[in-house]
Amino acid sequence: MSNLVLSYLTIGLVNGSFYALLCLGLALIFGLLNILNMAHGALYMMGAFAAWAAVARLGLPYLAGLCAAAVLVGSAGMVLERLLLRRTYNLDPLYGFMLSFGLATAIQGGFQVIFGSTGLPFSTPAWLSDVVDLGYAVFPVYRLWVVMVALAVCLGVWIAIARTKAGATLRAASENAMMAEALGVPIPAVMTATFGLGAALAGLAGALAAPIYQVSPLMGADVLLVVFAIIVIGGMGSLGGTILAAYCLALLESATLAVFPQAANVMIFAFMCIVLSVRPQGLFGIEVLRQHSFAGIPPPVTATRDSLPSQNFERILIMAMAAAVLALLPALLYPIFLVKIFCFAILAASFNFLLGFAGVMSFGQAALYGTAAYVTAHAMKEWAMSPELAMLAGITAAILLGVVMGALAIRRRGIYQAMITLAVAQMVYFVFVQSSFTHGEDGLQAVPRGVLFGLIDLRNDLAVYALAVIAFCSVHFGIKRLLSSQLGMMLVAVRDDERRALSLGQNAWGLKLFAFAIAAGCAGLAGSLSAVAFQLATLSGAHWHLSGEAVLMCLIGGLGTLGGPLAGAAVLVTMQHFLAPYGAWVQVIQGVVFATCVLTFRDGMMPRHAFAWPSRLRGASATSFAPAETFEETGRS
Repeated sequence: MSNLVLSYLTIGLVNGSFYALLCLGLALIFGLLNILNMAHGALYMMGAFAAWAAVARLGLPYLAGLCAAAVLVGSAGMVLERLLLRRTYNLDPLYGFMLSFGLATAIQGGFQVIFGSTGLPFSTPAWLSDVVDLGYAVFPVYRLWVVMVALAVCLGVWIAIARTKAGATLRAASENAMMAEALGVPIPAVMTATFGLGAALAGLAGALAAPIYQVSPLMGADVLLVVFAIIVIGGMGSLGGTILAAYCLALLESATLAVFPQAANVMIFAFMCIVLSVRPQGLFGIEVLRQHSFAGIPPPVTATRDSLPSQNFERILIMAMAAAVLALLPALLYPIFLVKIFCFAILAASFNFLLGFAGVMSFGQAALYGTAAYVTAHAMKEWAMSPELAMLAGITAAILLGVVMGALAIRRRGIYQAMITLAVAQMVYFVFVQSSFTHGEDGLQAVPRGVLFGLIDLRNDLAVYALAVIAFCSVHFGIKRLLSSQLGMMLVAVRDDERRALSLGQNAWGLKLFAFAIAAGCAGLAGSLSAVAFQLATLSGAHWHLSGEAVLMCLIGGLGTLGGPLAGAAVLVTMQHFLAPYGAWVQVIQGVVFATCVLTFRDGMMPRHAFAWPSRLRGASATSFAPAETFEETGRS
C-alpha cells in the first residue's frame, strides 16, 4: 500500500508541474491585467499542437519543438491582448472574462474543425523514453524530465520577477498602474509582454504534456477550472504561494486518488471552499489586493408618483401585442424550440437578478439547473410522480442547494465569491458523474411528461409551450414586482452601497441570501421545465459551460434589464439550432459572435430606459442610481 501511495505521489509531482506552469502564467495575467483569462486552457492546447506540428510535421528536434511552442503561443497571446483584450481593461472584469470565454470557444472549435475531436499521438523522444527504478516503482524518465523543466522554469520566472529590474517594473505596474505610468513606465507594452509571458508558459505546459496525454482540442477545457481553484487557494498576488500550492494540491489530489478515488475530482474544490471560509485571501495571499470585484450594472431608474393614464394605456397595448405574438408563435416555429428559449431565458434571468440587481456574482447556476432537472426526471420516471409534484421537488432541491451555495459565497466578494460558487457547482457535477441514478453519460432518458394537475396532457407540445410561457411570465413579472417592493429596494440599496445600508441597520447578509434563494428557485424552475419538455436530464445540464452561457445570454440581451435574458436566450438558442448542421463550426461562429457582442454591444440588445422603477415615495423626482460602489478584497467580509 505504501508503494502505491508513493507511486501516486510521484504522479502528483508531474501533474503539479503542469498546474504550476499554468497557474504561474494565469496569475501573472490576472495580477496585472485584472482579467480572468478563460482562454488560458485554449493556449495550453495550442502549445501541445504547436509542439506536435514542429516535431511530427516539420521534423524539428524535441527541444526545438518545445521552444517553438512557447514562442508561437506567446506571440499569439500578445496579438490577442493587443487587438482584443485591451479593449476591456477599463470595463467591469466580467467583460474581460466573457471575451476570453468567447475566444476560447472559437479557438477550440477551430482546432476541432481542422483536427477533429480525437487525440493525436505524440511519441516521447528517444533520449527520454527509458524508465528509472525509484525503488518503490518503475517510472518513465520523461515524466521526471517534465518535473525538472517545470521547476527550473517556475524558479527562473519567480527570480526574474522578484529580483530583476524588469520584474520590479512589472510589480509596480501591477500595484499602481497610474503612478507607474506617471513615472515613465510604458504600461501598454508591459501589459502586452506580461500576457505574452503568461501565454508562453501555458504553451510550454501544453508542449510538455503532449507526449503524456493525447494532443486533443479538448485537453485544456477542464484543467482550467482546477488551475483557477489553485490560484485562489495559493493567494492572489503571491507567485511563490501559487507555485507551492500547485505542487501541494497536486500531491494531495494524487494521494486522494490512491486512497479514495471517488473523491479525487472534488478534493481541490472542497479544499478551496474550506480555505476561503477561513482565510479569504488564500493561503499565501497578501492582505490587500487591487480591486477585482464584479459590479452589478445598474439600470437607469425613473421614479414616478403615479402612472399617467396614457402610460397605462401604452402598457396595456404592449401586453396585448405580446400576448398576440406568443399565441401566434407556435404556428410559425416549432413549439419545443420555443420552449428551449424560455427555459434558457429563465436560467439567464436567475443570473441577471443576482448580479444585475443584487450585485452577487455566481458561476454556479448550471448546478442549480442540473439538480432540478435530475430530481424532476427521476421523480417522474422512477417514482411516477405527477408533473407538478416532480417539478416542485426539483425546484425545492435547487433552492436548498442555492441556500448552501449562497451561505458560503456571499460572505466574500469579487473573484472569491465567484470561485466559491464554481467550486460548489463542480462538486455537484462530479457527484452526478459518479451517481448511479443519473446514468452517467447517457443521462435519464424517456422521461414521461404526464398529465399536469390531472387535467392537462403534456404529451401535447402546445401544452408544454403554454406551460413554458406561463413559467417565464411568472418569473418575469414576479421579479419585476419584487424589485418594485420595499424588499427589492432594500436589496438594490445593499448592492449600490453595502456599507451605508449596514449603517442604516439593514441585514445585508440576509438580503443577499434571500436573493440567492430566489435566483436558485428560478434556475430550478428552468431545469425542471427542461426535464419535462425534453424528457431527459443529462450531465451537460450541470456542466459549468452552461453557467458561462447564462452569463453570455445576459450580456447579449442586456445585464440589469428585465427583458435582456429573453433576448439573449433567443439569440443563443437560435444560433445553436440553425448552426447545428455545420458541426464543429458552431463553436467557432458562436465564439466569434460572443466576442463581437462583448466588444461592440456592451449594453446589450435591450435599452436600459425600458426599465421603469416605480417609487413608493410620493412626490419623488426622477433619479438614477449612482454607480455601484466597489470594494477591495481585504480578507475580511
